[in-house]
Amino acid sequence: MYQTLVDAATLAAHLDDPDWAVFDCRFHLVDKERGEAAYLQAHLPGAVYVHLERDLSAPVTGRNGRHPLPSQEAMEALLSRLGVHAGLQVVAYDEAGGPYAARLWWMLRYLGHEAVAVLDGGWPAWQEAELPTRDGRESRGPATFQARPRQDLRCEADEILASLGAPSLVLLDSRAPERYRGET
Repeated sequence: MYQTLVDAATLAAHLDDPDWAVFDCRFHLVDKERGEAAYLQAHLPGAVYVHLERDLSAPVTGRNGRHPLPSQEAMEALLSRLGVHAGLQVVAYDEAGGPYAARLWWMLRYLGHEAVAVLDGGWPAWQEAELPTRDGRESRGPATFQARPRQDLRCEADEILASLGAPSLVLLDSRAPERYRGET
């Protein structure tokens, strides 16, 4: 079981394995359809596309952030539709250093699915290794995904606010430097 990273050669050896599933998470914040367009032109064989805003986020209300976490029920429905089930090794990738693939990785881990990893180096590593690609849309048959949420992997904004200044709190901002500085 891979739980963090999987390299391109290992993934390539499992492309025909029915116990493995690959998800393309490419996305661009400025051009929101560019990732899906790139997927349709070329992707890992068998990869199913998941869109950050349509699939991995709840609707924005103006009070819940840029990419709010979907409800548990919405996540279960999505993962069932995508064919994710217990025992399935999931691998996610993107082309931006991993932030979009890591979103799916974290969501699955939060929901209790341990067998999930990110492709080390993402789409660029796959291309550099000159491994096979396909075009067009792909899909997987549905399955029943049953969430077992790990509440220790999630905290609410009010919990962080209440802990500000506490020596036990380490708060890391992983945004790009220009976003952290408020420039964009």
